Amino acid sequence: MRFYQHFRASIARPALAAAAAFVFASGMAVSASGQARQGQVPVAPLPQEPASVANGTPLSMDEAVRMALENNLGVQAERLNPEIQTFAFARANAAYVPNLISQFSRGSSATPPTDFLSAGVAVVTSGSLFTQGGVQQQMRWGGGSYQVTLDGSRGTSDAPRTTYPLSLRSNLSAGINQPLLRNFKIDSLRLNLRQTRIQQSITDLQLTQHVTQTARNVRAAYYNLVGAISGLQVAQQSLDLSRESLKNNRTRVEVGTMAPIDIVSAEAEVASNEEAVIIQEAAIQSAEDQLRTLIMNPSQPGFWNSVFKPVDEPTMVPKAIDVDGAVKHALQNRTDILQLKQQIASTEVSLKYAENQKLPGVDLQARYGATGVGGTQYQYDNVAIAGGAPPIPTSTSVRSFGDVLRDVFGNNFRTWSVLVNVSYPIGTSPADALAAQSRVQRKQEDTNLTELEMNVTSAVRDAARQVNTNLKRVEATRKARDLAQQRLDAENKRFTVGLSSTFELVQAQRDLASAKQRELLATIDYNVSLVNFEAIQIAPVNGR
Repeated sequence: MRFYQHFRASIARPALAAAAAFVFASGMAVSASGQARQGQVPVAPLPQEPASVANGTPLSMDEAVRMALENNLGVQAERLNPEIQTFAFARANAAYVPNLISQFSRGSSATPPTDFLSAGVAVVTSGSLFTQGGVQQQMRWGGGSYQVTLDGSRGTSDAPRTTYPLSLRSNLSAGINQPLLRNFKIDSLRLNLRQTRIQQSITDLQLTQHVTQTARNVRAAYYNLVGAISGLQVAQQSLDLSRESLKNNRTRVEVGTMAPIDIVSAEAEVASNEEAVIIQEAAIQSAEDQLRTLIMNPSQPGFWNSVFKPVDEPTMVPKAIDVDGAVKHALQNRTDILQLKQQIASTEVSLKYAENQKLPGVDLQARYGATGVGGTQYQYDNVAIAGGAPPIPTSTSVRSFGDVLRDVFGNNFRTWSVLVNVSYPIGTSPADALAAQSRVQRKQEDTNLTELEMNVTSAVRDAARQVNTNLKRVEATRKARDLAQQRLDAENKRFTVGLSSTFELVQAQRDLASAKQRELLATIDYNVSLVNFEAIQIAPVNGR
């Protein structure tokens, strides 16, 4: 349960941070299509969305982002990394868990007699039973370890003149091993634990980065679909205009006010606009595939047949851009900068470990034990028995295993020892090479951090520049669209009274359609640049 709670917390923080970074204020939608004006040749109204889109599931941008964070395979895979790292940290931390140790053995042996006292005895049989239990643990602080054990044994023997035909023994022993220089402040276990903890932070940052990038890609794909749909509307309107012009030209040819040759240019314009409609229809399908793969899971039924109807239009709300504040925010919160700083912290830990390993190895070892002996004890006299018969015990004493334990815990028979081991390599040791390598790597990472901060600053400034540039583009394309509309109105009037040619009218219609398309693209680019400006302060966007 602790692992699961930790995992949920580790993915909630970056997900909330990424979601907060992509909340934008909604504004009035800008229509890039324009409207027909009175006094011109009748123009077909702006067509609705394609039938497939119009019948699709309504989808807002925020809902698309939410679906992506739930269904996107890349996000789902990335969310497993914090859980994997949680178990890796638990594994590293388990090195300090106390371990219960035990041992049990039983044996028997039959040997021929080997001394003159065993004359007349064919076989000497002995048996043994041994059991031991205890605890050992690696200490978290100081790099030391301890072990405490209690054992008991039972032995039997039928050898002549044996003192203990049945012996009972028990030993209580405790020992510590404490490094005093090398491995005192840091050792391999603590190095692994600290680096695993740092890697946990890195995986959290990577999840935040992936969530941020996915949310940004979803918003860009959403705008791309909106742009493709609007592009089809503009292309369809241009096609309707050209068809209306062709129809009017044919009427004029029939009444004799226009030469039949003038119909050819109108027919060519219709064919060109039909091609534009086909291209825009394909663009919608591509945009749908791109959005579908971002916000849906392929295992969902009807994956490739799902159609969404965007309900959020690109807005034109000028936003003040604080470049210096954005740069400062990015340098403090960019996931790639934070990951590199965590990597630097990992190298610092490795350097501390390498420097510590250069110290002499001075280890203090202390042992203390208490023992007890019991069982059945024989006493023999010193009179030799004629004929080499086995000696006969003169008296017997019996001590139970309880008596043995009382000897142990009464500390009646104790032993202790203190030992200091010292070691130091002669010449260049592996620790010297590791320390030198870590120092060079640390220097390299400082250089990389400086370069990354410079690149991030440049990327944020460029993103801010894109926002301002696209804002000016919207204003310029809006003005160009108004002028193109005025020109088309004028050409319509001139054409009606015979002062303009079909070519000039078609060209005016084409210019108006192009102006509308450029205004639409500029509006979408402005919104996408705002998304990029917000995202680039948290995570890299398009490799920047």
